[in-house]
Amino acid sequence: MDGKLGRQEWIDAGLRTMAAHGIEAVRVERLAEALGVTKGSFYWHFKDRPALLDALLETWKARTVNDIIVEVEAKGGDAATRLKTLSTIAARQDGRLDIAIRIWARQDAKARAALEQVDRRRLAYLDQLFEALGFSPAEASARSRLVYHALIGQFVRGMSTRQNKRPDDWLEIVYPMLVRRT
Repeated sequence: MDGKLGRQEWIDAGLRTMAAHGIEAVRVERLAEALGVTKGSFYWHFKDRPALLDALLETWKARTVNDIIVEVEAKGGDAATRLKTLSTIAARQDGRLDIAIRIWARQDAKARAALEQVDRRRLAYLDQLFEALGFSPAEASARSRLVYHALIGQFVRGMSTRQNKRPDDWLEIVYPMLVRRT
């Protein structure tokens, strides 16, 4: 066993590989080669590839929802400020891992369940922010879905920060539309 290489390094390598090449590329041999270790190191931390895949899903769920919500809440402010903070963070996300998970979820029940859980949690948080701005549950839900589907669409189109260098410009134009009452 390589004493310097821990479980988290395997997970991080798996997530990077999946974001770049999809779930099929997440193979023990490939990860070991990328990390410069033997496959034995992998088996020190994981029973098998499915155990790694489960860990990838759990890590993605924590990072993509919990960590972002904690960051938004830590920065504080009223609902409008938190919505702007969330939008800024989301607009700067690369999106490749999200897309890889969505593709994987088409063919795998565990990935689909994790994705559905993440989608529900993200939308619930957006609903909460819009409701705190004074919108009815139905209005908040409509706005939440509009924001969420636009973000996913941005990911699908591949508009990462490398291609869209000014996500805050987009936010400054769209945000007033989202919070305006008709």
